[in-house]
Amino acid sequence: MDRHARLSALLDLLGERGKVSVEEIATELEASAATVRRDLDHLAEQQLLTRTRGGAVAQNIAYDLPLRYKAARNAREKERIARAAAAMVAPGAVVGVNGGTTTTEIARSLVARADLGDSGTSLTIVTNALNIANELVVRPQVKTVVTGGVARPQSFELTGPLGIHLLQEITLDIVFLGVDAVDPTRGAFAHNEGEANINRLMTERADQVVVVADSSKLGRTAFAHICPTASIDMLLTDSTAPGELVDRFTAEGVPVKAV
Repeated sequence: MDRHARLSALLDLLGERGKVSVEEIATELEASAATVRRDLDHLAEQQLLTRTRGGAVAQNIAYDLPLRYKAARNAREKERIARAAAAMVAPGAVVGVNGGTTTTEIARSLVARADLGDSGTSLTIVTNALNIANELVVRPQVKTVVTGGVARPQSFELTGPLGIHLLQEITLDIVFLGVDAVDPTRGAFAHNEGEANINRLMTERADQVVVVADSSKLGRTAFAHICPTASIDMLLTDSTAPGELVDRFTAEGVPVKAV
């Protein structure tokens, strides 16, 4: 396991348990105690945990795995989803993308399509994610619109009233909605209520809502509700999605494309 994946797994375990010891992490991640101590010290320096004698405890905040540690998880599945999503977009479209690792890959796949800027009208991408905007702003074929708001360091997403005001004034042809969880009967969810509010408004302003989620997020819920199942026009996921869950989404009227 490389360091990036190990840090991600360590934070996952800490988020689940609240506290961990060097010995249990070393055993579960098959790493030396010295390596685990270095990892814990590194994460403590970034204020992602608090070091204790022999281990660490989670910070006294709502736990949300930072975006930079999510990037390596299910990377191949997210790339396939991104390519399929980009193929759905017509030249000149107005596309909404919220923050997340899957939607970041979608933005990259969109700008890789040379034909999208050939219609005389640039592809317009509306996002509340600073990292996505940073990558898009140097692309001459893309008109990049950023919602504004207060930045969350965990996800690089902008939230709050400033973003809400802009979204109320525009219309999207399609939104690719990255989620923390999506359930066949209850709909889409995020860990953070501020992100959920912005994401909900993006779905309300879009003609087509496509939830993009690898199979690990299916059949689950999270803290903050984004939108009901009835608001989802398509679920785009990976080919390892359990057939039973795919059937449940289909029964609820949500077409599923597994790639």
